[in-house]
Amino acid sequence: MTTHEAPSQAAQGGWQARWAAIKGTPRVVVLGLLILSVFGIYGLRLWNLQFVQGAYYRKRAERQSTRPITIPAARGIIYDCDGTPLVRNVPSFDVTVVPAYLPDDEDEAESVLIRLAVLLNMPYTTVGARRGEDESPPGLREMVKEVDFTARYRPLVVERGVDRDTALLVSQQALFLPGVSIQIESARDYPYGPLVSQMLGYLLSIPEENEEKYVAQGYESATDRIGVAGVEATYEDVLRGRKGRQIVEEDVIGRVIRVVEEQAVPVPGDNVYLTLDLDLQQFVEEVLQREMAQPNVNSPRGVAIVMHPQTGEILALVSLPTYDNNLFAQGISVRDWERLGDDPHRPLLNHAISDGLPPGSVFKIVVAAGALQEGVLTPRTRLTCPGKIVVPDKYAPNDPGRAWPFYCWRRAGHGSLDVVGGIAHSCDIFFYKVGGGFEETRFEGLGVDRIARYAELLGFGEPTGVELPAEIGGLVPTSDWKRLTYSESWSTGDTYNLAIGQGYLSVTPLQMLNAINVVANSGTLYRPRIVHHVTDAQGVVTQPFDPEIIRTLPISSEYWSLIQQGMAGAVDYGTAPRARIEGLRVAGKTGTAQFCDNIAQEIGICGEGLEQPTHAWFAAFAPVEEPEVSIIVFIYNGGEGSVTAVPVAHDVLEYYFNRY
Repeated sequence: MTTHEAPSQAAQGGWQARWAAIKGTPRVVVLGLLILSVFGIYGLRLWNLQFVQGAYYRKRAERQSTRPITIPAARGIIYDCDGTPLVRNVPSFDVTVVPAYLPDDEDEAESVLIRLAVLLNMPYTTVGARRGEDESPPGLREMVKEVDFTARYRPLVVERGVDRDTALLVSQQALFLPGVSIQIESARDYPYGPLVSQMLGYLLSIPEENEEKYVAQGYESATDRIGVAGVEATYEDVLRGRKGRQIVEEDVIGRVIRVVEEQAVPVPGDNVYLTLDLDLQQFVEEVLQREMAQPNVNSPRGVAIVMHPQTGEILALVSLPTYDNNLFAQGISVRDWERLGDDPHRPLLNHAISDGLPPGSVFKIVVAAGALQEGVLTPRTRLTCPGKIVVPDKYAPNDPGRAWPFYCWRRAGHGSLDVVGGIAHSCDIFFYKVGGGFEETRFEGLGVDRIARYAELLGFGEPTGVELPAEIGGLVPTSDWKRLTYSESWSTGDTYNLAIGQGYLSVTPLQMLNAINVVANSGTLYRPRIVHHVTDAQGVVTQPFDPEIIRTLPISSEYWSLIQQGMAGAVDYGTAPRARIEGLRVAGKTGTAQFCDNIAQEIGICGEGLEQPTHAWFAAFAPVEEPEVSIIVFIYNGGEGSVTAVPVAHDVLEYYFNRY
């Protein structure tokens, strides 16, 4: 054995001794086993998390960091007939709160809402702020608390249309405002405001009573707005487009990091092109306003409509008073809402389609058409107007004191007239006799039932079908209607009043002009149109324009020609000489309709008997030979139609034909 082997053997022996000592210690053995067990448990847990349940926890992590969002679709644009945009989409900043994303701790959630209320300069709470019967609008706290449990994950709009600086300020505070975000929505801007608001309408939030219906159609009740008037309402389904949908990943303060999945691409709404001529619309409004403001008129309400009588296209439609639809786009104030609502002449109402009015003598064309077709009149029939006729009381026919006098507007009378002269001079007694007959000369008139039948053929008594909401049908009275409504029998006097457009009869200005169009085109009743065609976002026509015929009237073209001659005579030598235009042959019909409505009663202008205030009417078309354009003018409490309404039509027709 060498000298260096001895220490090595000694060292080995020492280690073996020490290991034997360790193995003999129970505490160390237990500790070693414990350490091995801990590492084993962690290893098993790690393996379980990563491999066995890895997919499950990945999905949970994705759900916590990702969420679905809807991408709003650009609403379609509305244009005039020349392609001028009448509405624009502009960005609007809405502040939203998702109640479920607020801190779970009530104190922390309260701090978030208080901070937000300060930034928005709105009350945190209005509890205790009620005074008398008036209640303050809910504060931020109440708005969040009132959210239904099932809607706690939906964005709640707490302030709509905030300015850009406020939106940026709220965004900068996002770290301290969990659950709060800024949504950029598309809002409507109407560059021409009141000029076309009656046709375009406006958008409002979804009404609570219709919420389920709209949600089922894909709307979000908290954020979406819908058209509630005008073309915005009628073409809501076309203009709205289809929303997109994305899954996005967010960081801890709610900022979007990336788009995880594109589930649906937003599709812009279609564009709507109107028949409206914007320049003509502006001129018509200026002329109508000017006439209404004349010192001898001073009328608060008026309507003027211009149409193509051969197609039913509406070229201009002015209804005064009107409103600025930008008030609704920006969020109307209580003061503005009360101002519009308290106006007795209802500026929010389109008076062209929603006012039931007595048309006066313009209605005589209906009686003439029916009487000619039924043989009550012939082209050679002549009736005498002495200025006054008397109808005996049927219950006391021999008592002159109970007889009913009926006067012509010209008390001296018109003498002997045929149908052309009766229309041209708008002779009341001529049409009293044509409508209700005259027992003294044994002339049998058309009668109430036949007048009503021809009135309905010409479109009265039902909506015209124009693409605007809130249109009424007016009223064509009959003997049965009076019996059911008033429990009274129909009288000859009622027929006389109906024959000259008075009494129970009510029409809208659009209905009356549509009937004038039937005269102009010799017998075809068209559906009035305000929309010419619809295109998609790429400009492809999806809904073309086709004139829509409601019916062709069973009246001889010879008789239409006679009525046209009578209306031309009204301008050439009759009641409407102010409508003459050099180089253009115009046909027209004046109307002066007595009325005594609730407004007239309130301001005390209703008289007694024949002394009643009057509306002014005038309808016309030109040129007589080949009618290209028609117009109707109505001025509330405007006096004589020949004095007040005719000048408006004259200026509009002159402008139209000089321009084209």
